[in-house]
Amino acid sequence: MAGRPGRYGVAQREQALGLLVQGLSGLEVARRVAVDRRAVGRWAKVAGMTFRMGRVGGLLRPTVLVTEGDWTDARGRLTEAGRGVIALRLGEGQRPARIAADLGVHRSSVSRELSRHRVEGVYSVRVAQQRTGANRARPQPRKLDRPEHAALRAAVIEGLNAHWSPQQIQGELALRYPQDESMQVSHETIYQALYVQGRGSLRAELAREKALRSGRTHRVPASKLAARPGGKSWVGDATITARPAEVTDRAVPGHWEGDLILGAGNRTAAITLVERVTRYTMIARLPARHDAATVTDRLTAMVTTLPSHLVKTLTWDQGAELADHARFTVAADCTVYFCDPHSPWQRGTNENTNGLIREFFPKGIDFTTVTDEQVAHVEQLLNTRPRATLGFHTPAFKLNELLTVAQTG
Repeated sequence: MAGRPGRYGVAQREQALGLLVQGLSGLEVARRVAVDRRAVGRWAKVAGMTFRMGRVGGLLRPTVLVTEGDWTDARGRLTEAGRGVIALRLGEGQRPARIAADLGVHRSSVSRELSRHRVEGVYSVRVAQQRTGANRARPQPRKLDRPEHAALRAAVIEGLNAHWSPQQIQGELALRYPQDESMQVSHETIYQALYVQGRGSLRAELAREKALRSGRTHRVPASKLAARPGGKSWVGDATITARPAEVTDRAVPGHWEGDLILGAGNRTAAITLVERVTRYTMIARLPARHDAATVTDRLTAMVTTLPSHLVKTLTWDQGAELADHARFTVAADCTVYFCDPHSPWQRGTNENTNGLIREFFPKGIDFTTVTDEQVAHVEQLLNTRPRATLGFHTPAFKLNELLTVAQTG
């Protein structure tokens, strides 16, 4: 039986209502949509429309909207019927805010619809529907692919080549160009340019082999420490529980975290230090050996280059390479505290920094083949890269702030 509930779909109803708004008769609408004309009449009545039947037909006026869900799709976008209501309400002299209330959408949706699809001041349902369909079908160029954003693309590539993460690039550009929207980009847009659009078209322009720092697709444990025999006899009372509370708060500079990164066969190594407040990093090679005496001497030489107010404590893993920590404390006037066994998160800043350093000095490297100049270059890269935790300032900038305050004080 014609017009039986469920016989016709929502798309046919929306198309019919849209054609009615355009001035077609009920008979013509029924023919174009391939439905019974009584169904067209019922849909119009439910929608609050009054129109003439017959071959002349045409919509007389809209009355009260009965349902709001008909005017938008599942994603909240205007349908053809919804656009028809906009055209009718405009003909009645209604303002966009009032039309939006009738449709059950935000007033900005109606305002955008009118600004996009008016032709010489006239809003046409047919034109709006055609333009919307064409725009959805056409692939839209992403921001980093648009010619007008060539400078932004160059800045992103420069950051990636400097081993910055997409989030760091986003934050640094926001600091550098706070008022220039054309030089802003989200980290997700950068990821899309690397891995999605054009099969990662951005990667072809990079000067480095890996697009991102980690090169991994999933998280892995940062440390797999084996049980160490012999207890902690050389640790004594220098446990992390005795460390001052100000270290944990990161409120006062001068508290460092350190560790060794080992080379091939654990024969060579490098000392890594990072300051907890500024994230400033220091690296030193140990190409010959990494016994307690050697580590203590090299560590002392590293920290004594700093002002005394910036060297207060050092948090270290329970590695035997710092068994001579008492001598270091006396020589450097820096108290050492040791983490609990198998607890790398207690010096998480250093763990994260070591992950960054491993990009330049991967596992299996022989530090006898690495020069001090190369080490200095890696230090410079790490200390001049913007950090989210520093408000996208660099560790070098934050350390220089501390030094400037100390000099002026």
